[in-house]
Amino acid sequence: MCGIVGYISKKDRPNSLKLGMEALKRLEYRGYDSAGFAFWDKDKKQIISEKAVGKISKLEEKINGNDYPSANPIILHTRWATTGEVTEENTHPHHGCKKNIWLVHNGIIENYKSLKERLKKEGHKFYSDTDTEVIAHLIEKFFDGNLESAVKKTLPLIKGTYGLAVIAKDDPGKLVVARLSSPLLIGLGEDEYVVASDPSAVLAHTKKVIYLEDGEVAVISKDSFEITSLTGKQKIPTPETIEWSLEDAQKGGYPHFMLKEIMEQPESIKNSMIGRILEAEGEAKLGGLSFIEDDLRKIERIIIVACGTARYAGLVGEYMLEEYAGIPVEVDSGSEFRYRKNPIDKKTAVIFISQSGETADTLAGLREMKNRGILTIGITNVIGSSQSRETDAGVYNHAGPEIGVASTKAYTSQLTILALLTLMLGRQRQLSLVMGQRITKELLNIPELVRSILNNESKIKEIAKKYKDFNNFLYLGRKYNFPTALEGALKLKEISYLHAEGYAAGEMKHGPIALIEPNFPSLVICPSDSVYNKVISSIEQIKCRKGKVIAIATEGNEEIKKLVDDVIYIPKTLEMLTPILSIIPLQLLAYYIGVLRGTDVDKPRNLAKSVTVE
Repeated sequence: MCGIVGYISKKDRPNSLKLGMEALKRLEYRGYDSAGFAFWDKDKKQIISEKAVGKISKLEEKINGNDYPSANPIILHTRWATTGEVTEENTHPHHGCKKNIWLVHNGIIENYKSLKERLKKEGHKFYSDTDTEVIAHLIEKFFDGNLESAVKKTLPLIKGTYGLAVIAKDDPGKLVVARLSSPLLIGLGEDEYVVASDPSAVLAHTKKVIYLEDGEVAVISKDSFEITSLTGKQKIPTPETIEWSLEDAQKGGYPHFMLKEIMEQPESIKNSMIGRILEAEGEAKLGGLSFIEDDLRKIERIIIVACGTARYAGLVGEYMLEEYAGIPVEVDSGSEFRYRKNPIDKKTAVIFISQSGETADTLAGLREMKNRGILTIGITNVIGSSQSRETDAGVYNHAGPEIGVASTKAYTSQLTILALLTLMLGRQRQLSLVMGQRITKELLNIPELVRSILNNESKIKEIAKKYKDFNNFLYLGRKYNFPTALEGALKLKEISYLHAEGYAAGEMKHGPIALIEPNFPSLVICPSDSVYNKVISSIEQIKCRKGKVIAIATEGNEEIKKLVDDVIYIPKTLEMLTPILSIIPLQLLAYYIGVLRGTDVDKPRNLAKSVTVE
């Protein structure tokens, strides 16, 4: 969601604002609609701020090449609107009446209306429609010359979530940051500190970071920093190291991050498996779960909680775990999970899946389960994220940074991890050595099979040209590839802004078949598996009604060419692993249709990479 950057250097630098803007640009992928900054100018003895609606380039135009050599500290922000329309007045940073307090905020203040009314009665004048402005006025109210003291008096009054970076004209040379259920970290540079809501913003400066915990406040000056709780208890933090490099977060010659990340999947899938497969034993060894193996042997039920693409990965995992581990599984949306009165006992494990590890709804469900003493497991791509720190145990994807808003390599990595988890739990239970060995062998082949599909991208691009002007699509799959249909449709919606529906193929005749006509093409996933003939029956029903069909089929199936309009082939593999292969052409198809229609495929409108508010 919103991106936060705070910058303070030990020595004034002529290019400090430029450094801050470059860090802010590395948060563009999160999604935003406006941007702004504020900084203390020691020469002018005042805080200077600029804001702009639209891209960061609009903000740069306002700077007009001015380096502001004495800008130190600086706070910067990219806004994804939640409260208040997209206007310059609602753009961050926000300030109080006296323009002493300036801050940037990621999160939602749930009680801002009542706080705002109270402050108005006390004489405060508001200029924006945001919830954030209330925080600035509250800090101003409590300010008596010490910024961190005013911040600490304010935060207990706030209900909701926040990642905050605050500066004050009357307490200069100081940056105060605080966090509650919204990601925030401090990058420890050689002569500088960089605060950010995302690791990618600090990589040009340092790989050493400290992740703030909920309820912590950090006071950063030119020469030092201190982290305390709201009650004043001091924390001596241990810095962590970001595992990926700045180069990993750049396009590397590709026109878009999305295409780069699609093409990286042979490597990212391989990285998700390295050191985790015991081929001779037909087993998987997941180090992050090693100390709860005995607990997992006693588990009789699994619930998977996730949002969006991660939830579709969980649906594939449901099929895997039930078929090969013999454990009943249900999958729930993170946004709904904690609002159900779900009877959960100590023989249940809850698996939380999130690429960023900061998904607000998923984290809320995690915290609810922790409070109830239920075993929690995380599948997370970002080391040091909230989810990775708060679950009882977990598995890292090791997929590398995913910058494109629409998830691609994180999804196939999640499927890979779920296959490994199935192998681990299955071998604890009913899965035979022979079947375990077969799964490990097929898993190890997957990266090269994915590469072979990617080598055929030109064919997929031609199909994209043929169908780019259609406005509606139906995606159909069955069993393991029903979730693939859901995910394929989601990718097209996200990237091209076209209407697409994912359905279980057998459900088509229970309603969606009414939509079929020549201008309503269907994407049908029909590998040569246990439900192949059932899916072919659905294709025949579409063709009877003159509907166009693009099929995802297994190599060697020549008969299907007689039935459909276009075919994209995937290699043969074990049925449980076909979703890893079948989604690849659907990712490429969505990408090329989006590019051909002129959309911003890396930063689709209205979307954010990491959804950190409910």
